[in-house]
Amino acid sequence: MKVILLQDIKNLGKKGEVKEVAEGYGRNYLIPQGQVVEASKKNMGKLDLELKRKERRESEALAKAQELAQRLENTVIPLEMKAGGAGRLFGSATNADIAAALAKQGIELDKRKIELKEPVKTLGQYEVLIKLHSQVQVTIILDVKPIEG
Repeated sequence: MKVILLQDIKNLGKKGEVKEVAEGYGRNYLIPQGQVVEASKKNMGKLDLELKRKERRESEALAKAQELAQRLENTVIPLEMKAGGAGRLFGSATNADIAAALAKQGIELDKRKIELKEPVKTLGQYEVLIKLHSQVQVTIILDVKPIEG
């Protein structure tokens, strides 16, 4: 019997795939558990529609990420932090600090998309990798300066 998987099932497949399973396994276990639906014409039509919607959402997300990457490319982000002698910071610059500095420039970004190679613990300029999408990443320059005053 052909079924459409409604969720990932170990040793069977991923959500949205159409698989052939034994009649008893499908009717007596998978369908009552709500893990699959029978691959009828109606259900296949729904699957096609859902796949098209997902593809459109993915392409829109990719386009937004590429647009943001163009805005961020070669951007220098100033970040002021408290520093002691020899240019050492009190603490370190975190992803949240970088996201806040970007927000001051009008760029809203989730801190989890920011990747630091090593902790920023001294004054100076650092390259920071930002992963906007699985296919789009951009490098910005973080300029850490001491707070004046």
